[in-house]
Amino acid sequence: MRMKFKDLRKKSWFRIISNKYVLISLVFAGWMFFLDTNSWFIHHELDQEINELQDNKEYYQKEIAKDKAVIEKLQDSVELEKFARQKYYMKRPNEDIYIIEYDTID
Repeated sequence: MRMKFKDLRKKSWFRIISNKYVLISLVFAGWMFFLDTNSWFIHHELDQEINELQDNKEYYQKEIAKDKAVIEKLQDSVELEKFARQKYYMKRPNEDIYIIEYDTID
C-alpha cells in the first residue's frame, strides 16, 4: 500500500510545496533566519544588548543626578564640614573622635 509518486503529485499540498518558487522562498527564508550575518538570532542578541545599555544609561543618569545634588549641597561650608566629618572622620584641631561600631551577635 505504498503511495506512488504519481499519487503523491496529485495531492494539493505536495503541488504547492514542490513549486520552485515556494522552494526558493523557503530556502531564502531559512537562510535569512538562521545563517545570514543579519539573521534573526543576531538581531535578537543585539536587541537584548540595546535594552541592557538603555538600562545602564538610565541608572547612570540617576546617579549623575544624585551626584549633582550632593555637589550643590556641598557648596555650603556647613554641609561640606558635615560631609567631611561623617564620610572621612575629619575633626577640628582640639577634638577627639570616637567611632562606635555596633556588633550584633545572633
